[in-house]
Amino acid sequence: MRIGIVCYPTFGGSGVLATELGKALADEGHQVHFITYQQPVRLNVFNANIFYHEVRVPTYPLFDYPPYEVALASTMVDVIMNHDLDLLHVHYAIPHASAAYMAKQIVKQKANRNVPVITTLHGTDITLVGKDKTYEPVVTFSLNESDAITAVSQNLREETYKFFPIQKEIEVIHNFVDVERFNKKPIDAFRKVIAPNGEKILIHASNFRKVKRVADVIHVFAAVRKEMPAKLLMVGDGPERPGMEELTRDLGIEDDVRFLGKQEQMED
Repeated sequence: MRIGIVCYPTFGGSGVLATELGKALADEGHQVHFITYQQPVRLNVFNANIFYHEVRVPTYPLFDYPPYEVALASTMVDVIMNHDLDLLHVHYAIPHASAAYMAKQIVKQKANRNVPVITTLHGTDITLVGKDKTYEPVVTFSLNESDAITAVSQNLREETYKFFPIQKEIEVIHNFVDVERFNKKPIDAFRKVIAPNGEKILIHASNFRKVKRVADVIHVFAAVRKEMPAKLLMVGDGPERPGMEELTRDLGIEDDVRFLGKQEQMED
């Protein structure tokens, strides 16, 4: 199949999952076209079945906010028409689902083709951003116009039905793990560097946004550290990081917490 994947290209969960899914589909022989405003951070390998199409958003003095959704829909149309895509799989509802609906209608009118759209919900597109009354009508409409809807957890499925009048079935497809990539490996050398005295090692990985409750992680670690020697590895980056670094100093645990920043090779 020829599949278009639309996602955010950042270290967030939706972008990572979409990219890894596309890479796996390409390995299975499908032709995968990524459509986004910059190359996804996890799209770091060459594969003859993978293509990247950049969404270019022109800037004009008239626009305080460049119309990314319009540029995205136009790019989708261009990729569908020129590469004869069989379907679009859009990750994160805002604004991808509504842009996909627009692109689908344009292709239907121009080429009399009905390109299916699958929308995958990832979390804050429903539980946080999507519930804002500014976005809710468009989110509801574009989800109901999707040909299929999936969610990454049962809870997210239930939350979607609770807050949005969705008339279609939402199928739960959990996030996957590449067991060939993520498997137990000898880590003695790593452990000796991080925990030279045999301390327990705890790890938190996220994009350091408030919704990730990073402060709770640090407070829990402080409580654990009172009971046993331990080290905490904080993997990732984001707006909450400076405050969290200050929190470790306030709690007097800064020597046992390491902020490692963004890491592409998480298995290492």
